[in-house]
Amino acid sequence: MTSTGAPQRRTTYRDVLADRRYRLLFLTRAAAITADSLRIMTLSVFVFAATGSPLLGSLTFGAGFLPQLVGSVLLGSLADRVRPRRLIVAGYLLECGAAAALALADLPVGWILVLVAVVACLTPVFGGASSRLVAETLTGDAYVLGRSLFSMSSSGAQLLGLAGGGAALTLLGARHALLLSAGAYLAAALAVRLRLPDLPTPQPADSGRPEPAAPGSVLRHSWSGIAGLLGARRVRQLLLAQWLPSSFAAGAESLIVPFCGQRGFAAGSAGPLLACLPVGMLLGNLLVGRFLSPGARERLVAPLAAVLGLPLVVFALRPPWVVCAVLLLISGVGFAYGLGLQRAFLDAVPEASRGQAFGLLTSGLMTVQGVGPAVFGSVAEASSTGVAMAWAGGATVCVAGFLTRVPVRPPAAGTP
Repeated sequence: MTSTGAPQRRTTYRDVLADRRYRLLFLTRAAAITADSLRIMTLSVFVFAATGSPLLGSLTFGAGFLPQLVGSVLLGSLADRVRPRRLIVAGYLLECGAAAALALADLPVGWILVLVAVVACLTPVFGGASSRLVAETLTGDAYVLGRSLFSMSSSGAQLLGLAGGGAALTLLGARHALLLSAGAYLAAALAVRLRLPDLPTPQPADSGRPEPAAPGSVLRHSWSGIAGLLGARRVRQLLLAQWLPSSFAAGAESLIVPFCGQRGFAAGSAGPLLACLPVGMLLGNLLVGRFLSPGARERLVAPLAAVLGLPLVVFALRPPWVVCAVLLLISGVGFAYGLGLQRAFLDAVPEASRGQAFGLLTSGLMTVQGVGPAVFGSVAEASSTGVAMAWAGGATVCVAGFLTRVPVRPPAAGTP
């Protein structure tokens, strides 16, 4: 996408889904996220049942997220140096093989954690290639709505995977549930292999950079690419703008279960509250993406980020359950602030490093969403869960203030 002074054309979700290439990437990604959620939940339950250790159960859940930043730093340049179809298919096949191995092989818990972590290290490479392909397929406002659909499908697929995981565990057992997950990955890999054109290596013609062969070359280019991205002030600001609110929101979300326990809410009341944030996120993305113009989305970045944080501050007052549900639903709507940052981030990233930039964005999100619960969980230990959730909301509001100083709109053509 390029930044010009041309009038912005209003685009609809129907226009975006009409693109066959995007539709293929959208559907296969949704299937993979559903499979991933099913696999993560199944493994967590399986490991906890086998060991009785809450720590090992939680480590199994987090092993698929935290190592992604390591993979982005060490291997992220592959997303810009290898044919996209090859990378995406390889990623789904690797996930399929790992899920099948976990189902069929009687692995010790330590090896389960290692296998999940190794696959997670490679996830930013495959995801970066897919995100780059979306950026090359969709232009203008269609790109923003395409990212919005990705975000909504991610939330929906996670809910489906987690809900279906419970049913699959009950009806099929852990090992068969993992095989079901492997089958979904395999279906996604076959669909991409058969329906996606074998596009050339995503590099400018004069870049002179061949597909990587030596590990040293991959590591060198990955590290220099990360340094270049983080060294650019505008890219760094836009990364933090997308990372920090997610970290704070994840910290607050992780405290919902203990908050319900401390308030003495009825058993099972935490489940609906946990669903309120993703439901609000789906609603916010749909409304903001469908009914607001591109310029309005960009102007509302800071206010929507404040909407994400302000309802959480009220939890310090220990509101009743119904009010908590409404507050979390409203807070989830605030996640739509990210739509106003999509074009700015794409414009700020060098074209030759788009795949690595998207991989860094995603892996960073996964990492900070693991850090947030640890930070605000510690605050809750020193005070209370409601106070800790309020601190998370206050921190988000502070980031909203920071966003008022981040230049969201790209500079006009010819501006240095």
